[in-house]
Amino acid sequence: MDMGNDFDRLLFFEHARKTAEATYTKNPLDADNLTRWGGVLLELSQFQNGPESQNMVQDAIEKLEEALIVDPRKHDALWCLGNAYTSNGFITPDPDEARVFFDKSTHYFEQAYELEPQNELYKKSLEVAARAPELHAEVHKHGGLAEQAMAPGPSASTSTKQQSGKKSGNSDLKYDICGWVILAVGLFVWVGFAKSNMPPPPSI
Repeated sequence: MDMGNDFDRLLFFEHARKTAEATYTKNPLDADNLTRWGGVLLELSQFQNGPESQNMVQDAIEKLEEALIVDPRKHDALWCLGNAYTSNGFITPDPDEARVFFDKSTHYFEQAYELEPQNELYKKSLEVAARAPELHAEVHKHGGLAEQAMAPGPSASTSTKQQSGKKSGNSDLKYDICGWVILAVGLFVWVGFAKSNMPPPPSI
């Protein structure tokens, strides 16, 4: 499956969300389904703006916490929860509030890694979490995630080129970390649903 096309991704995750909801009505104690549902909501939050994105991340956190009530040692739910708190941190402009979210994400990444120490994804997530406050400061210094995403290309003037080069470096770092986290969650969700034999989305 090509995860590069935003519209295809949106269709896939919307279909996955509906499947998770239907599965939940049949079995609300399915920790695997709750974990996938949380991951799907986390992915879908990337297609929202501002409060809608925050609400969807909060919904994801609730589903993942529900999965951990069913199975407290579910390492993939712990890892997804760490990603949810990382997302919350980057959405939050205030650095002190964001740090609280980043501390929570580190806590959950550590728990996941302790349960599965051979998992390279969990190890990488801990490294990313350690850099999150520094990255948060860079991102919000330049107007936050939305403004950076719409930053213009380099202009003809040298001083603007230098600034643009610096912004581009920061933006690359942001996409390297945020994009990696979202891609990782997306692949986890996709593989999870493939294993659960989810029917393919209806063709349009």
